[in-house]
Amino acid sequence: MEFGIKSGNPEKQRTACVIVGISETRRLSAAAKAVDDISNKYISNLIRRGDIEGKAGQMLLLHNVPGMIADRVLLIGCGRERDMNEREYRKVIAYSIRCLNQTGSMEAVSYLTDLNIKGRDYYWKIKQAVLVTGDTLYRFDELKTKKNVTRRPLRKIIFTVPTRRELPPGERAITEGQAIATGMKLTRDLANRPANICTPGYLAGQARQLVKLSDLIQVKVHDEAEMKKMGMHTLLSVARGTHEPAKLITIEYKGAKKNSKPIVLIGKGVTFDTGGISIKPALDMDEMKYDMCGAAAVLGTLYAVARLALPLHIVGIIPATENMPGGSATKPGDIITSLSGQTVEVLNTDAEGRLILCDALTYSERFNPEIVIDIATLTGACVIALGRHATGLLSNHNALARDLLNAGETSGDRAWQLPLWEEYQAQLKSPFADLANIGGRDAGTITAACFLSRFAGKFEWAHLDIAGTAWTSGKDKGATGRPVPLLMQYLLDKCS
Repeated sequence: MEFGIKSGNPEKQRTACVIVGISETRRLSAAAKAVDDISNKYISNLIRRGDIEGKAGQMLLLHNVPGMIADRVLLIGCGRERDMNEREYRKVIAYSIRCLNQTGSMEAVSYLTDLNIKGRDYYWKIKQAVLVTGDTLYRFDELKTKKNVTRRPLRKIIFTVPTRRELPPGERAITEGQAIATGMKLTRDLANRPANICTPGYLAGQARQLVKLSDLIQVKVHDEAEMKKMGMHTLLSVARGTHEPAKLITIEYKGAKKNSKPIVLIGKGVTFDTGGISIKPALDMDEMKYDMCGAAAVLGTLYAVARLALPLHIVGIIPATENMPGGSATKPGDIITSLSGQTVEVLNTDAEGRLILCDALTYSERFNPEIVIDIATLTGACVIALGRHATGLLSNHNALARDLLNAGETSGDRAWQLPLWEEYQAQLKSPFADLANIGGRDAGTITAACFLSRFAGKFEWAHLDIAGTAWTSGKDKGATGRPVPLLMQYLLDKCS
């Protein structure tokens, strides 16, 4: 998909389609008014006849509009002007892209960036339009023998700005948007691939591919023997029941000045989660291939970082394994010694994510990190608490939490902070070990983060629980690519 930016009047655009907006009060946007004026009130007459009223989601494709050199004009209903906000804007962009891709318009010039959104400039609107375009056109059909091929798909879209002064920030928005969209696609592709393809070894191979992107990237993969020698017994305890060897993947991107402390991103990489001995119900267990979405998000984020050559030092750490039942699988009641030296009583083998993450958190200390953020499909309790709209956020540092929340608001990939109070730690008490790996039904997302916090005391740390946001279920089941937009906005903010 190719993107461009330009300034200019709609009647002068020689293209397959010009896109303009109409509000629900049948009020024309500035671009629509320009088309109306050049066409001797062609659009006004259609509105008067009731062909379109401007309600959100309404679309009307016009051919051979008088005075226009464009082949088509697409009218998009934008709803009430007072209701136009970030969410509605993204929906309007998605409507237009979906329609264009079905009409044979292989290129288009969009004036929807003229829509007024309080507090948002052209840079934001264009960047969001690029991201929404990538999301709307995404398909995962690489394993289908018969693909649903669009005969004349949309290949190029140009977004407009009112004057040449907005061109430089608009071009930057396109560059950043494309990099993030490509990172999201990598994340979604990895997550959507089945567990018989996307194994821990496959993730390691995908990480090694990042080296081709940039000379600033180094990748190292530790095998089980090396992890055992280091003392990563909680991570290895999850891998005991599987025939697939576990991997500890480290990707280091050195784009900052020498000796700068890194931002560490840790992604949970359970490529399939049966629950182990504490086995899950059969219903929807196929979706447990998505239990590596944290790992996929780390890879997608580093891909985008490398494409933009951000001046940062970033380390990605991915503990990767399957969680399977078997004769050698960890049993409820087993006590494991973690890399940190703390002992953990495993009361539920389906609470395995925290067991691999705790060793990864301790391992991250060797990089002397400035900040550590872990990303994990950790708890079903997070879906109960927040649904599928917001990522759960917990942190031991208020400024870090605030920066991530702000990045979520800007990117539209929002998070919601939950408390990490000392009172919750009592739920993890064990009579036989330093702590248990579960804290009961109450506050499941919080106690999971409390568990991780026991291994994050030496650095500023945040935990993103993406169990509700990493994928969607139902007939449109698939990975979403979240929280790559949130993480990339956070990293871009760090560069500014």
